[in-house]
Amino acid sequence: MGRLRVPFFVIALVAMGLVVLVEVASPLVLGGGSAVGGLLEAATDRGLEVSGISGVEEPPGRAIGYLALVDVIGLYSIGLMAVGLLLPDRLHSRLQGVVTLVGSIVLIVVAVVALIVALVEVLVMVALLTAAPFGTMAYLALWGFFPRADAAALLSLLMFLKLVVVVTLLLAHQRFLQNKGLVLLLLTSLVCNVIVAFLHGLVPIPLVSIADDIAAIVLSVVAIIWALVLLVGSIPAIVKAVRSTLSAARDIRPPARL
Repeated sequence: MGRLRVPFFVIALVAMGLVVLVEVASPLVLGGGSAVGGLLEAATDRGLEVSGISGVEEPPGRAIGYLALVDVIGLYSIGLMAVGLLLPDRLHSRLQGVVTLVGSIVLIVVAVVALIVALVEVLVMVALLTAAPFGTMAYLALWGFFPRADAAALLSLLMFLKLVVVVTLLLAHQRFLQNKGLVLLLLTSLVCNVIVAFLHGLVPIPLVSIADDIAAIVLSVVAIIWALVLLVGSIPAIVKAVRSTLSAARDIRPPARL
């Protein structure tokens, strides 16, 4: 099968890091907006002066940022392989179990909190939308505008970077295809990207914020499932590391005096 082609592996690691970085920074990239702000901007473009109304700035959504909950697992997995190239096998196996256990617990906590936040927000949006007329007006003022075109461009960039990760990993070594966990994780990441893009384009713009929060809920659940998989998978590694440590301690124990 040949040796690992390190340059391609490094490209895959950098591309995965860029994926997580873009997802985390997506609110800053897209900027905020509102239905009122959109109307004011349109009036200004047509030379109309409107006073006494201020646009309410809102984040452009949660789903793209929530993609990081899933993709950070991929970054961790590839980064762990990179660390394995630098550290001795025994030390790497011991660190892998402990770091995976701690990281999976942290991810579960963060994903659960994110799930609750998205669920509460979508319930509030639905309640306002159905409480005509004043609740609907409040919903449209706060969440009636969504930068769908900018979000689509950002999702396209993320999809391109993820495909770069897949291709460069295959070019680095074909044996990555035998790592079923990594393959399933990358497929999950690609499918999540498609789900967000699909939900953004499924409904009219005034309802995209609700669809975006539904996508965020789905991504939180997916992240929790993968974190639980990591948590369960880290236990055998920790047990093996503890046994090897105890065995090494017995080997170096000085003989008892007669």
